[in-house]
Amino acid sequence: MTVGQYNQCVDQYSDNIYRFILRNIRDEDQAKDVVQDTYMKLWEKVREVSFEKARSYLFTSAYHTMIDHIRRSKKFVDATLPADQAGLGLNEYFDLPDILNKAVDQLPDIQRSVILLRDYEGYSYQEIGEITGLSESQVKVYIYRARLFLKSYLVKIDNLV
Repeated sequence: MTVGQYNQCVDQYSDNIYRFILRNIRDEDQAKDVVQDTYMKLWEKVREVSFEKARSYLFTSAYHTMIDHIRRSKKFVDATLPADQAGLGLNEYFDLPDILNKAVDQLPDIQRSVILLRDYEGYSYQEIGEITGLSESQVKVYIYRARLFLKSYLVKIDNLV
């Protein structure tokens, strides 16, 4: 990969990777750090990674970097709950994106990751398996379970009011 192709990868994929990581860890600064670490890893392997495979490499690397980050951060427990995760009153108005985001946030980490890669980023089951290190059938199971949860969550009137 040339320097120009590397810069093109930054232009094309950095926003998508950032969105994917942010939806999973819900912290802008940490998501930016993960994206930066991901591009540093690509730069270190710029001669080994072909331009055609850069997108897959970037998402795989970002996913694994995010997992490492989550594991490290679980060692530190914060006693305060962030304001965006505090209990929400019933009188507040939510539009559909807010309701969907709240539902996706309640999924287990692996289900959230695969559903975001599939439905938000448009990856195939095989590509998601390569990124996450899961088999294609495991990916399908996690996506199915996530969709079942989302469906049951969205049909409850309490969640929509």
